Amino acid sequence: MGFAGGYLRPPENILFKQMKPALKLPLPLKVNLSALQVLLPVTGLLIGTTFLAVSDFSLGQRPYRYPFNFPRQTDAIKVLEQELAFYQNRVQQSPNDGLDQAALASTYLRFAKATGEANWYLLAEQAAERSLANLPFNNAGAVLALARVAEATHDFDRSIKLSQQVLETNPSHEEAQALLVTAYLGKGQVAEAFEGADRLVQQIPTLGTYTLRALTNVAKGDNAAAERDFAKALAVEEPNQVGSSAWLRTLMGRFYASRGQLALAEDYYHEALRLIPNYPLAMIQLAQLETRQGHYRAAENRYSKILINQGAANILDHSALQGLAQIKLLKGDRTAAETLWQQAETVFRQHQSLGSFGHRRELVRLLLNRGLSSDLPEALELMAAEIKMRQDAETLDTYAWALSRLNRWEEAQTALQTAIAKGTRSAVIFYRLGLVEQHLGKAAQADGCFRQAMTIDPSFNQRDRQIWGLEEF
Repeated sequence: MGFAGGYLRPPENILFKQMKPALKLPLPLKVNLSALQVLLPVTGLLIGTTFLAVSDFSLGQRPYRYPFNFPRQTDAIKVLEQELAFYQNRVQQSPNDGLDQAALASTYLRFAKATGEANWYLLAEQAAERSLANLPFNNAGAVLALARVAEATHDFDRSIKLSQQVLETNPSHEEAQALLVTAYLGKGQVAEAFEGADRLVQQIPTLGTYTLRALTNVAKGDNAAAERDFAKALAVEEPNQVGSSAWLRTLMGRFYASRGQLALAEDYYHEALRLIPNYPLAMIQLAQLETRQGHYRAAENRYSKILINQGAANILDHSALQGLAQIKLLKGDRTAAETLWQQAETVFRQHQSLGSFGHRRELVRLLLNRGLSSDLPEALELMAAEIKMRQDAETLDTYAWALSRLNRWEEAQTALQTAIAKGTRSAVIFYRLGLVEQHLGKAAQADGCFRQAMTIDPSFNQRDRQIWGLEEF
């Protein structure tokens, strides 16, 4: 429904052509470092590093197609392991060097993206803190490493504070500005996010900055402007940005799916997966689309691939399990759905902090989908804590869902109206508000909301309403 979470940033921090100085590495490692620029959050993914001539197919009728020939493949994780060994050795030789510690922190963050394991974020945070202890001034790399850890754990206020600290001495720092944009989007501060994204585009128009501005336009409900920015992002992509190109197409698929253009969304997802086979975010989105289309076997196969992909452990297992449970429920097999929900809940409960990495909201959605009245007090308690941290449209919608399940209709109405006031155009949110207005006895307002939902997404049908908890199975 929304564009929060992992979708706010590319697979690896590829917003700009040159964001960091070249590393002083031995020649064999330096040659392979280009692979790191397209590193994806799955262990062992094979990612391109060398490109040939531009492909000869016509892009006019297939704008989703990647305009370059397919890349040669290499194992980005092996390259990352070389970088880790290099910096660990440097730190061992010079433990008081702040810059090497900052570079090590950045490498740990790359591993966190590559494996989905939260312990890498802890290591990154510790290395960044050691770096700042050794070099407390003019150390933007360490400060931004801490900001990226804060963003990943959804401590958006801390991420904003740290990014602003860098911008105080370097107002044009691209990575700091980009972190501000994504943190503001995470919190639901759409106006601030758009202002930052627009400034970035004016400063350095790239695939990454156009995509960030597109996301802010989606958040404020300007779909026409979002579509123009997505198109501009496609127009400026380069052959050494295959990871960002797959990320962009996944976001565009999500955008078109939310507008009911399901066939076009499917094309973008498939192209992302042609670029990066088994790219987990694209696989999740395509499986959700296939569920909407009633292609249950294809969706089940895709979710199952995520579960057997060891590299996606701890970040997408719960999404795949919930997706499979949803399909079982749609097919009328509630017993199987209950088993899958229990597995997904176990995954959530194993995390040390539900407040980190968006787990709290996702657990609430599981509890609400399961539909047990005994789960409702905890669901509301969790969302009451979540809403204090961020008020993006998806969080407000989940909060309203929990409130409505407890017949707290006026509070649910307020939450949904707040989401809509931010500018979001979501068929799910408008339809849920219509249901709330019905329960409040406001038939005319309810009908208006239902019509608006269908205007936004003409394909929105009974199956969709069941998927998003708007209609009983």
